[in-house]
Amino acid sequence: MTIFFARLRNVNVKEVQEAVSSSRRALRAEQVPESEYKTLPNGLKYYDVKVGGGKAAEKGSRVAIHYVAKWKGLTFMTSRQGMGVTGGTPYGFDVGASDYGIVLKGLDYGVAGMRVGGQRLLIVPPELAYGSRGIQEIPPNATLQFDVELLSIKQNTFGSQVKLVEG
Repeated sequence: MTIFFARLRNVNVKEVQEAVSSSRRALRAEQVPESEYKTLPNGLKYYDVKVGGGKAAEKGSRVAIHYVAKWKGLTFMTSRQGMGVTGGTPYGFDVGASDYGIVLKGLDYGVAGMRVGGQRLLIVPPELAYGSRGIQEIPPNATLQFDVELLSIKQNTFGSQVKLVEG
């Protein structure tokens, strides 16, 4: 099937449709009761809004994600801000990088097992987030929520744990 793209003043119609679709999924997802979430032994809770059809993220995989981080329903950090219709620059890291303090444990553990194209909601307990120290406007012992979309996976060919941003 051929897909035609219409461009009007540098706006890609397909990108607009995907952005609207993603926004609708996120809106529906915010209404998911916590009882619908699965809980891991470490206390992390997750709910798959959409299970992707691609490769699964595992330790050592280099992932690119979009995320929205919230505390008490207020967004305090996101990769979706930026230029363009869908906006933002994806955030990249190696699954397992939380062992080296490069990424929050809750985000790292929450992405593990996701499939490319998937969208997952996370409820991250304080011990997997900023703990008893807090950070900036996030107080100590805060529970965070993340809306994560797994965009791509690459195998980390060097085996090193590094923070990177992929576009």
